[in-house]
Amino acid sequence: MTRPDPRPHTRTPAPAGRAMPAGPGAGPVDVPDPLVGRPARRGGTLGSRRPLPERPPVPASAAWRDGADPGRRQFADLGPLKLESGGRLPAVRLAYETWGELDEDGSNAVLVLHALTGDSHVTGDAGPGHPTPGWWQSMVGPGAPIDTDRWFVVAPNVLGGCQGSTGPASDAPDGRPWGGRFPLLSVRDQVAAELRLADLLGVDSWALVIGASMGGHRVLEWAASAPDRVDAVAAIATCAQTSGDQIAGFHTQLAAITADPRYRGGDYYDVPDGEGPHAGLGLARQIAHQTYRSAVELDTRFGRVPQGAEDPLEGGRFAVQSYLDHHGDKLSRRFDANTYVTLTRTMITHDLGRDRGGVEAALAQVTARALVIAVDSDRLFTPAQSERVAAAIPGSGPVRYVHSDYGHDGFLIEEDQVGRHVADFLREGARRA
Repeated sequence: MTRPDPRPHTRTPAPAGRAMPAGPGAGPVDVPDPLVGRPARRGGTLGSRRPLPERPPVPASAAWRDGADPGRRQFADLGPLKLESGGRLPAVRLAYETWGELDEDGSNAVLVLHALTGDSHVTGDAGPGHPTPGWWQSMVGPGAPIDTDRWFVVAPNVLGGCQGSTGPASDAPDGRPWGGRFPLLSVRDQVAAELRLADLLGVDSWALVIGASMGGHRVLEWAASAPDRVDAVAAIATCAQTSGDQIAGFHTQLAAITADPRYRGGDYYDVPDGEGPHAGLGLARQIAHQTYRSAVELDTRFGRVPQGAEDPLEGGRFAVQSYLDHHGDKLSRRFDANTYVTLTRTMITHDLGRDRGGVEAALAQVTARALVIAVDSDRLFTPAQSERVAAAIPGSGPVRYVHSDYGHDGFLIEEDQVGRHVADFLREGARRA
């Protein structure tokens, strides 16, 4: 990942060639804003704006499907899974990638858990099966903070995902995609599937389970569900229980997708390109993206500057509107609307304290050594939520802070700071061993 200029941005969109992460778990972007056309004419109506350039139609779904190039993916068939909601998946498959070699005693295994729109491709080049480079290349690889010359690293695509694991785009027993029939999942269901993956790989205990944002939910659930199988955890820019404010934000994103007439109740996989729920998915991403970045960054970088030659008083856009349009369009071309709905619902129901006596009681039972990292400008998963986690886990030190103007996306952008905290934490563990 190309590190953005750490200095404040000028009040223009990111220039062509600058790689900017596009939300939790997303890979870098090396494209200019494509949503640029001819100026609106004077006398235009309130709804007028410059027309967008011609682009290929958006696929109904960008989910990886059987028969496509697997790239570096491996697949684990894990059998049926009873779900916390009372439902049942008759067959579960997880796609995953690995780097490094497992020691004979199995003591060097690290589990990396991705965020909402991420996948198993944590590190590595773009290529067949992987349209974008790894989303955390600065963190995982030879000589990186999680050094694959030392550690055996496993990264699964989450249960409910759209990049090879069982999810709404997967075929149900009747041979048709699950679509709107896919059952409700919880974070505990996702960790139950990952536990089976660990069994299959012969990993009795993880030296480290690490993840950020939605991935951090599963990190904490691993520590609570299987304390005997987790030596250390790193929970980054996350929380132990989603708040009312977060649920409200997630709800509006779900509404944006499900209200799209082309969503069709989740059954859109056989429609032609351009006829899927890309408008709703893109709008959901725009809503979310406002929480991925800080108010300071958006105002410093864009302010009230128009987009190119567009005049907002003639129906044109401000630069920040163009920026959000771009990210909404980009996600709709690489993700799946049903998967976005399924995984967002797991975040809505995330509560480590459910049936465990409350959040503090659940965290107090965590036996793993813990690293808790917060981004000081994060307005999605706030520093106060990280402080709550660190205060309640017996094996946690104080919260380690990443200082950033970028908000929640700081966990992806501020690679030097995050990497230094993780590397120090791993070295501390080695000294104790």
